[in-house]
Amino acid sequence: MKFIFKTLMTTAALVSTLSLAQAEDTVVKLGMARSISSGATLIAIARGYFKEVGIKIEAEDLDSSADAIALLAQNQYQIVEGGVSAGYFNAFTKNLPIVMTSSRASSPVGHWLMIRPDLKEVIKSPKDLKGRIVASNGPGSVSTYELGKMLEPHGLTIADIDVKIFPFPQYAVAFANKAIDAGLVIPTWTSEFPQKGIALPYISADEVIKPSPITIAVTSLNTDWAKKNPEAAKNFFLAYQRGVRDYCQAYHDGSIRKEMVDLLVKAGINRDPAFFDTAFWNTRSADGQINVASIMDMQEWYVKNKFTQQVFPAERVIDHTYVNYANEKLGPFVLENKNSKKEGCR
Repeated sequence: MKFIFKTLMTTAALVSTLSLAQAEDTVVKLGMARSISSGATLIAIARGYFKEVGIKIEAEDLDSSADAIALLAQNQYQIVEGGVSAGYFNAFTKNLPIVMTSSRASSPVGHWLMIRPDLKEVIKSPKDLKGRIVASNGPGSVSTYELGKMLEPHGLTIADIDVKIFPFPQYAVAFANKAIDAGLVIPTWTSEFPQKGIALPYISADEVIKPSPITIAVTSLNTDWAKKNPEAAKNFFLAYQRGVRDYCQAYHDGSIRKEMVDLLVKAGINRDPAFFDTAFWNTRSADGQINVASIMDMQEWYVKNKFTQQVFPAERVIDHTYVNYANEKLGPFVLENKNSKKEGCR
């Protein structure tokens, strides 16, 4: 479903050298898979950060990162937020004009390999998953990478299990109907499934997968568009990083949290404000830095398991130029709630 967020005028001073005439002409089309971490973009729009630098955001929901990558390469989107699938690396193989620019979600990710409750006494060791039907949300998705990394310490590979593809919202039915034995589950289902007796947590991605922190989702850029619009590209990330920092303050229960929750409710992430009190909030890097080692490991895993064909150097895959520019302008991130014990988003 397509949705366009309307920016609000603010009285803050412009933080860009763009003229107002130029600003009003710059439309940036953004594709994103909505989640709690979308609050960073929502608040940057609502607080007028993009408007201040002369950018109007047109944002659309994404169904899959594979479709998003194709649309990004065609410049139908200039920016895309989504999980790091094998499709990204296949795009580099085709020399498509895209690059990863900032982290969107990183450890702790709160992902679990979960099993059916009736198999609790059957699957006594991860080795007992061999030959079992295990759910992932995509054949070359980051979830499949996570599954493979969880199996490897136990002498198994992704080829040793029967991976079945289900969208995350269909996992509950698949578990209930015994269509799957296990699955890579993400929040908020990781808390709902045990409560409802649907599935039991078995292996934590955060505890097992290295290198850490895992970067499971990124923000990516059409490089052809950026070359033609260098100031707009830099100023997009200046505004974007202000939103990311606001999100991190809210994540750590800072004074902005209620405003953030109100935006998430309005955007339809969940209509119940109380939901966000107990829900797992995706963590982000406050300075937008992607863990290069994590992405390189992911790329090598995809090649080893034949989801893609070639390993590219980090400088082809990741470009931190834009977030570095933003951080230089904004200065160091300072956590408001210094008593927060939460990991990530610092």
